[in-house]
Amino acid sequence: MQVVGPITSRYRWKGELTTATEWLLLCKTTAAQAGAVTELIARVHPYDVPEVLVTPVLGGHPAYLAWLANEVGDVG
Repeated sequence: MQVVGPITSRYRWKGELTTATEWLLLCKTTAAQAGAVTELIARVHPYDVPEVLVTPVLGGHPAYLAWLANEVGDVG
């Protein structure tokens, strides 16, 4: 995981334009684990609707992808 910030976010919430100082969290996992990670973030995040995006990985260094799968317990 990586934490980037602080960053300034501007968005509409409940009809109002909002500016907030936030931290961007990048979580790396496998497609099989993405749903569980999304559910966990939604459960523990203080926002009503946290921004959680799943970005598919189309490729990468094979050794890194194997290491990642092993670390998250998604080894087939």
